[in-house]
Amino acid sequence: MISVCMATYNGEKYIEEQVKSILPQLAEEDELVVSDDGSTDGTIKILENFGDKRIKIFHHSRNLNNKHSFYPSTKNFENALSKAKGDYIFLSDQDDIWMPDKVQITLPFLKEDDYLVVSDAWIMDENSEEQEMLSKYMPYKKGYFKNLFKCTTQGCRIAFTKNIKDFCLPFPNGVIIHDFWIRQLVELKFKVSYIPQPLIFYRQHLSNLSKILRSENSLFFMIKYRTVILFESLWRYLSR
Repeated sequence: MISVCMATYNGEKYIEEQVKSILPQLAEEDELVVSDDGSTDGTIKILENFGDKRIKIFHHSRNLNNKHSFYPSTKNFENALSKAKGDYIFLSDQDDIWMPDKVQITLPFLKEDDYLVVSDAWIMDENSEEQEMLSKYMPYKKGYFKNLFKCTTQGCRIAFTKNIKDFCLPFPNGVIIHDFWIRQLVELKFKVSYIPQPLIFYRQHLSNLSKILRSENSLFFMIKYRTVILFESLWRYLSR
């Protein structure tokens, strides 16, 4: 059974196109688990209009107390993962587009219990026009400390097995990005496979493309953040 976990918030502009790219790849017993962070636009209505029992919507309370922009999304993804029942977990953003053979190509890499799979992606602009391969800016790297220095594995590019999901949950309190957290734990305890073929169109506004190349956070924040990741991941690894 496959669980696709999607975190949504005011995604009405692109979400229909994304869901249409996912559902044909799922079997009748599979599920698209959507955790919605209190959307005020037509996101939920669009999802309900599909009339597909595989789409399971869970409402999540958006926490705005944390000042970091990624925090609400992280907790939203955590909620989606906590509801997932599948043996194989795919993460999905609300505004990307999956290639038609993403699931078919990825599943053989997940047949062993201890694997996370990373694929390449096409960068796509806000007009759904293909730009360049993401690996040009974020080449795949293996190793705990290499990824601690600069993690280049966005959640929308990964899939993993249920035992990895169970090991990663719950997310620790503090400044944690969900995909960074998952990747670091996998580097400590599990195995990673890389598919150099682009399996999604990764939507980036051209004005935001620089964020792929360079963080806008302060040096102090980046050091503090990585210290938290280091401590929390080693503690999880040693305590379970």
